[in-house]
Amino acid sequence: MAKYDKADIERRMAGAVESLKGDLSGLRTGRANVALLDPVQVEVYGSIMPLNQVATVSTPEPRMLSVQVWDKANVIAVEKGIARSNLGLNPMIDGQTLRLPLPDLTEDRRKDLAKLAGKYAEQAKIAIRNVRRDAMEALKEDERKKEISEDDRKRLEDEVQTMTDRYVADADNAAQSKEKEILQR
Repeated sequence: MAKYDKADIERRMAGAVESLKGDLSGLRTGRANVALLDPVQVEVYGSIMPLNQVATVSTPEPRMLSVQVWDKANVIAVEKGIARSNLGLNPMIDGQTLRLPLPDLTEDRRKDLAKLAGKYAEQAKIAIRNVRRDAMEALKEDERKKEISEDDRKRLEDEVQTMTDRYVADADNAAQSKEKEILQR
């Protein structure tokens, strides 16, 4: 049975780009974005849970996040979770709602965040190239087992390279767009 599976390769490359987009969405740009709180974990009911399982996050203003905690008993735990997350946010408690004003980003912080976006993109591109390497090895193995011809292997290698180029470009575009968003005032 052939080891080369185009659908699996495409899925893995697309997954690397999706993962990158998820990482990038968590980077602060100076504008409120509910995804900013996605990594926040809260200790409630004796276990650690994602913030979105104990509260609703919204953006009532461009530079403000609002966290509506469902159970009043968890307000302090949510506040502690946000403080522990190292996002640089200072929650203000208003009943069962926490208001999180987003402070202005300094120029140095903007540059650091832009570098981080580039680092995330590089990690995604490495993952994509690893998938390409696996696919090329699978094609060579299929040829050795006489399951495909040399011509088929070369044609499929070109196909894999085209996919790789497309997904690397997607990763670059996502990172460049995020860097531009971070660096603009």
